[in-house]
Amino acid sequence: MSQLDTQALVAAAKAVLDANWMGESTKPAPRLYPHQWSWDSAFIAIGYARYDQERAERELRSLFAAQWTTGLVPQIVFNPAASGYFPGPDAWGLRDDTRIPAGKLTSGIVQPPVHATAVLHVYRHAQDEPRARAFLAELYPKLRAWHDYLYRERDPRGEGLVYVRHPWESGMDNSPLWDAALARINPAPGEVPPYERKDTGHVDAADRPLKADYDRYVYLMALFQRHGYDEAAIAADCPYLMQDVLFNSLLCRGDRDLAEVARLLGDDPAPLFARAERAAAAINARLWDEEAGIYLDQDLVSGERVPAAVAGGFTPLFAGVPDGARARRLYALLNSPAFAGLDEPVYPVPTYSRRAAGYSPNRYWRGPLWVNLNWLIFQGLRAYGFQDYAARVRGAVVELAARQGFYEYFNPESGRGHGTDSFSWTAALLIDLLAEG
Repeated sequence: MSQLDTQALVAAAKAVLDANWMGESTKPAPRLYPHQWSWDSAFIAIGYARYDQERAERELRSLFAAQWTTGLVPQIVFNPAASGYFPGPDAWGLRDDTRIPAGKLTSGIVQPPVHATAVLHVYRHAQDEPRARAFLAELYPKLRAWHDYLYRERDPRGEGLVYVRHPWESGMDNSPLWDAALARINPAPGEVPPYERKDTGHVDAADRPLKADYDRYVYLMALFQRHGYDEAAIAADCPYLMQDVLFNSLLCRGDRDLAEVARLLGDDPAPLFARAERAAAAINARLWDEEAGIYLDQDLVSGERVPAAVAGGFTPLFAGVPDGARARRLYALLNSPAFAGLDEPVYPVPTYSRRAAGYSPNRYWRGPLWVNLNWLIFQGLRAYGFQDYAARVRGAVVELAARQGFYEYFNPESGRGHGTDSFSWTAALLIDLLAEG
């Protein structure tokens, strides 16, 4: 790609972010996602950090302004001016909840903790270092409270691994990882509150989760409301509790990055480094599958490992979790027909093994390529020295954005864009990858 082509692509990506900017934060897309999403904001700030320090800081500051008193960082911070999204604020039953800052409306679940990584990234690429250091000092206690909440409330066995209690908390809503766990949920009549989906009015229903999946999502929402969002009560009754590889890898890396923030601010980083090492050891001990050659989720309700090889299983590379031998096993699986061999005409990285039953290159998290996972896997591959494949992962993002535009996700075989267009983290992470050179 020529320098002029690169400049034009970056300009187009910035135009997407400008169009989605809401004044204090960025909506993921203009129609389908009209509010602020938690891990979206972290990835979006990573892109802003490359050219607009102020906006990157405002993005993350806006999210943490809605942090609960418990430390929970909500999946969605609702934009009062937006409507037509389900589930909206009333579906969560949290209006006037004293755990939520006054004037804020949020969901009652979380998303993966990539925020400390984003805050450190903003600092490292800041043009105004004194201002960036003040931003670190402002966000540091909020990040600590967020991570502390996860380990205090979501690791009841003290294993060093936290669980998610809803598929939306993983960020990978309809992943094959959840099929068996969701199949356990068979609501009786009346246990699923009436609802009207809005997503299929904006994008092709063939690309989205099935109605049976949505019924179970809404059932879990109702369960959380019945228990008043008390984590201990939810854990005792919830049929879906999953120690997810991606979520825990991002938390492990987040504690490593938070330790670096502590060091920069003159605080003691040792407890955070120690917690990250404990998490890494737990990921290796509990989630590595020697036969499959990849990290797999653990279902806490059934007590069984989930036998689904998904792209999230490679993200311990991003957290520096595997040793050299396991990293090579991961690379061998990634560079194979199950995912996308270097010599195959496939865009890496499909979100689900192409050899697995139920693989779909078009349906949401059941096969398509997502740019945020490519960004994580690119960083991990490069850190472990797999430079050729890292370059291919980066190149796939650049080529797809240049040819198709800034879609939510892409068919790894045809390259066609799917989901909604003008998707913010696709634009933001493209900017960051192009800046890597």
